[in-house]
Amino acid sequence: MIELGVNIDHVATLREARKTWEPDPVWAAVEAHLGGADGITLHLREDRRHINDEDARRLKEATQVKLNLEMAAVSEMVDIACRLRPQMAMLVPEGRREITTEGGLDIAGQETRTRNIVQRLTDTGITVSVFIDADPRQIEAAARVGARVCEVHTGPYAQAFHDQGRDREAPAVVAELEKVRRAGEAIIALGMRFNAGHALNYYNVEAIAALPGVRELHIGHAIVCRAVFAGLRQAVREMKARMRAAASAAP
Repeated sequence: MIELGVNIDHVATLREARKTWEPDPVWAAVEAHLGGADGITLHLREDRRHINDEDARRLKEATQVKLNLEMAAVSEMVDIACRLRPQMAMLVPEGRREITTEGGLDIAGQETRTRNIVQRLTDTGITVSVFIDADPRQIEAAARVGARVCEVHTGPYAQAFHDQGRDREAPAVVAELEKVRRAGEAIIALGMRFNAGHALNYYNVEAIAALPGVRELHIGHAIVCRAVFAGLRQAVREMKARMRAAASAAP
């Protein structure tokens, strides 16, 4: 059954706007869990622009569902992950000037280095995920370096959906969705788990949730935005209901 991982980074972003102590990301994780989240995602960036080290430590202690640590593929973050021991660590590209992650990790261009990082995390007992574009070359590289999970970047699909006026049948939308579907098939064929995420919201999520074999969707910004008006528990419930209904109705 498809699962929902809720990214709580933007709760910390709101806190950092005033450099104060609230809202508390740990409280957000509890509320998301009570709303039905199957996991909590946090991105500990090198510049600590939102989630910080103390947040990560407290979340590991308090979270009763799977904790997914998004992290750059650098030594500092690997050291932190090995100490923290989340259930899953997802390697992502990271740029200081980007607002959010802008593309998938180039595993094919740095296989040896990535393989060493994956091995170290795996030896610590952490399931390793990689955030990649819907590109066969990157999927094959992910398998070679030993990743157990591939999360396919759904940003291009979400952008097409928005640009085409939320028209699910627009050729550009269909084409981007097909790329994600084919990527999922390739991931599964290579023995890895197929997850997806980035820029998914309450309007575009159904088509991704209905794809064959997709195991988890990781969603943050849209849920936190809805929570401003509906509360976090309700926002999570609504998202998960949409995902589950779409997955159940899929042929």
